[in-house]
Amino acid sequence: MLFNSAEFAIFLPIVLLVFFGLPHRFRWQWLLFSSCVFYMAYIPWFILVIGTTIVIDYFAGIFIAGQHGKMRKYGLTISLIANIGILFFFKYFNFFYDNLVPLLSSGGIHISKPNWNILLPIGLSFHTFQAMSYTIEVYRGHQAAERHFGIYALYVLFFPQMVAGPIERPQNMLHQFHEEKFFSETKLVIGLRLILWGLFKKLVIADRAAIVSDEVFAHPDQYGSIGIFWASVMFAFRIYGDFSGYTDIARGAARMLGFELMLNFRRPYLSASVTEFWRRWHISLSTWFKDYVYIPLGGNRALVSKVVFNLLITFIISGLWHGADWKFVVWGGLNGAYIAAEYLWTKLNLPPMSSRAGINSNRIKTFLLICFSWIFFAAPNMQLAIQAISQLGDISHRTTDISDVLLAKDSLMASVFIFFLLFCEILIEKERLSAWFFSQARWFRWMSYATVCWIILLFGQFGERQFIYFVF
Repeated sequence: MLFNSAEFAIFLPIVLLVFFGLPHRFRWQWLLFSSCVFYMAYIPWFILVIGTTIVIDYFAGIFIAGQHGKMRKYGLTISLIANIGILFFFKYFNFFYDNLVPLLSSGGIHISKPNWNILLPIGLSFHTFQAMSYTIEVYRGHQAAERHFGIYALYVLFFPQMVAGPIERPQNMLHQFHEEKFFSETKLVIGLRLILWGLFKKLVIADRAAIVSDEVFAHPDQYGSIGIFWASVMFAFRIYGDFSGYTDIARGAARMLGFELMLNFRRPYLSASVTEFWRRWHISLSTWFKDYVYIPLGGNRALVSKVVFNLLITFIISGLWHGADWKFVVWGGLNGAYIAAEYLWTKLNLPPMSSRAGINSNRIKTFLLICFSWIFFAAPNMQLAIQAISQLGDISHRTTDISDVLLAKDSLMASVFIFFLLFCEILIEKERLSAWFFSQARWFRWMSYATVCWIILLFGQFGERQFIYFVF
């Protein structure tokens, strides 16, 4: 069930009405049932995969909490192997087989591929990381093992964030499912506002920008440097509008029910460095890799060469998490190289790259670097990504680039609303917009909401295009 579908527009009010109509002791059951219905609307049997890991991690958490010494580590190891094993089978089996078998064949070892049609369960990567954070935090002593099986299952399956995050830590979410929630008009309005803004980003910006970027990156040989560059800009805002829009809707739906999900995006394209960008982009994933991969590797408390290695490895793994394809590995490695270069820059005591004097130019440089890396993300495969990059050197002024890309209706319309989005985010960054907006009369605020609704209805793309991160 998509957030931008008619089904969800019916589903959410029903969930809300029944939730607040039930006594507190029955509400977790209703939310768990609703979350199962929400998830099974995609492919019903996928829930069996999720259910298997829920059972394993639930008992693993209790086992870890009740043991001492090496036994705790054994429990954690079993949990991690189970989660990573399931993720590997569904997401990476074909990738590793297709790359490993040729190497083995060259050494005289021949392996025949099983005739399996492996489908990737929706949101498995997100679910796996959230489940792993639970057993890790129990092992570290930062979270008590959840004894209520239904509550733990709800922590994993909670429908607003289950499919595409944010990837919540147990310390933030588990206690919220035990607390009684009361209907709040304020939370309802805040939730509706977040959903409205999320739909604007998704339908008006992301899905319209996708028309341009999808066409160009599917046929990069037909475009020159102008077309490829503009398509990468369109994709940058397509993925931002899509994913941050999803997060806004998820946070809004949760807020209406009385739950608080973590902030997952903080105006990333206003960043003055790539390091800052990754502190603002997909915050729940960035902090997950920092806490569970980068710091255990040694973090920045090591020799300079080891820190660079830690950064590269962390981002390469992050790239592989995004998809079983070499293009994602390159994308992750490229971003790791950016951050490693910025780290080395500071170690050499060179002038700060994000100094006040050049903060605007640094924002532009950062945005261009990120746009370049997005090419590997946007292209359907590695071959087309390389082809698109090669076309960046084609400086011929093709009329197709100008007329079909820059001046295309969808490109112009997306650009207008992208500028509006950036204008709003700049004011929010300077803490001016919120204070001004909420100081206005109530009729003005509601008229603003109505205007956004009108813009969505008039300029939105209503083809129920899937959220881009649903494939991960």
